[in-house]
Amino acid sequence: MEKPFAITLDVGSSLANRTGSWRTFKPEYLDRLPPCNAACPAGENIQGWLFHAEGGDYEKAWRALTENNPLPAIMGRVCYHPCEGACNRQQVDESVGINSVERFLGDEAIKRGWKFDPPAERTGKRVLVVGAGPSGLSAAYQLARMGHEVEIHEAGPLAGGMMRFGIPKYRLPREVIDAEVRRILDLGVVLKLDTKVSNIADSMKVGGFDAAFLAVGAHIGKRAYIPAGDATKIVDAVSVLRSMEGEEKPMLGRRVVIYGGGNTAIDVARTAKRLGAAEALIVYRRTREKMPAHDFEVEEALQEGVMIKWLSTIKQAGEGTITVEKMALDDKGFPQPTGEFETLEADSVVLALGQDVDLSLLQGVPGLEITDGVVRVGSNMMTGHPGIFAGGDMVPSERTVTVAVGHGKKAARNIDAWLRGTAYDPPPKHEVATFDRLNPWYYADAPKTVRPMLNIIRRQSTFEEVQGGLDENNALFEARRCLSCGNCFECDNCYGVCPDNAVIKLGPGKRFKFNYDYCKGCGVCVAECPCGAIRMVPEEI
Repeated sequence: MEKPFAITLDVGSSLANRTGSWRTFKPEYLDRLPPCNAACPAGENIQGWLFHAEGGDYEKAWRALTENNPLPAIMGRVCYHPCEGACNRQQVDESVGINSVERFLGDEAIKRGWKFDPPAERTGKRVLVVGAGPSGLSAAYQLARMGHEVEIHEAGPLAGGMMRFGIPKYRLPREVIDAEVRRILDLGVVLKLDTKVSNIADSMKVGGFDAAFLAVGAHIGKRAYIPAGDATKIVDAVSVLRSMEGEEKPMLGRRVVIYGGGNTAIDVARTAKRLGAAEALIVYRRTREKMPAHDFEVEEALQEGVMIKWLSTIKQAGEGTITVEKMALDDKGFPQPTGEFETLEADSVVLALGQDVDLSLLQGVPGLEITDGVVRVGSNMMTGHPGIFAGGDMVPSERTVTVAVGHGKKAARNIDAWLRGTAYDPPPKHEVATFDRLNPWYYADAPKTVRPMLNIIRRQSTFEEVQGGLDENNALFEARRCLSCGNCFECDNCYGVCPDNAVIKLGPGKRFKFNYDYCKGCGVCVAECPCGAIRMVPEEI
């Protein structure tokens, strides 16, 4: 008969307490992908920079953030923060105010004059970026950091693209755009304004460029046929918003009708109110639930006195009036005409039906595939013509600032690899840290910090910024609400609850490891880990 294990050892020997042979499963530490990171179109390491922010090291947090996104002060104002929609914390109380902290860090960087570090070396390669919008600026930033010589050709008089000419000042102050663009140019990026690229192949040849990234924004407003009299004023939304950057503001009249249901329609309606319109009415053919505009923007517009006529479509525009037909939903939920008409007073009609991209610069370039007004690109963001890449509004995708920034970063990585004669191989992603892997009991209830809002009277009559930012105390509090989903933050729970003293502390920032000689595989550490950074795996036989 086999002797008991303890009898074979000297009393007092540390080996007497070994339990490793008892296991059928053993614990192991791992990193999981936080859902906020997974949901970010710009590919930010959100949990990573929040970690530095909650420790009060704001510059380190900003530098971690700008590894992936050079425009945090802008993004903290205009991003629709899908990260917060994915945040596990919302199942405890409310999602972490990631966007609020991002804005705080961006504003701190501007206030304190933080700069990007220059590249360690120069490659001698030249890259042409067409368009100084979010995608072009993102690509230029990343390429400059990689040591390439970057030149941006912008057709407009100022940098920013649709951030400047499509987003009103009450949402995005122009000094914020200027500050973050200036920081990118300080890396050595050359910006040529009022320089329209008519033919990309010719511009590359003349400038001696080795590669190009096309990031032309969707500046052309879509039109719709509306029978109208000669005196009827019908304009497109993009033109209205663009003209707000000039000295002469658009003359829309006292009664303005906006046709469309997206965020641009909301922006024009709110702009019209600020320009003095007594009535700003949005006509939309579907219901509020189907409206593509974000709900919080719709709500803010309603607060400011904007009116919305649901299930309606414009049939005709006369002199000082429009004719609207009421719609009704069929059994499949689609709007259908009813034959019921209504006449409304209107000094102008603004069409907010979407935008197109000017693709004339691609004429004569072989290998390009254009479908539905956008350029087809491969997984590496390269078009069918070698060395010409594209992103942002020019390619099939959701048209947001955040998506555009992500395209610029992804394109830059692939351009860099192409210039070096290699291929960019993105690292594999970890499994997402879902809520069921967390232990929410570890975290106290801490409601989300609400950002201050400009009072309603000033919102209706000025272009002052509507939504304010957090102060340092609130930003610190908000950062500390992060659950650190899927990644160890050294809370010492596993160390404290292990009945076998099998957890070894490796020192600050180095986390832990298991001593498998003593671990009997009870799984208490997994059950007690608040962030789901330990799992049980079958013991190898």
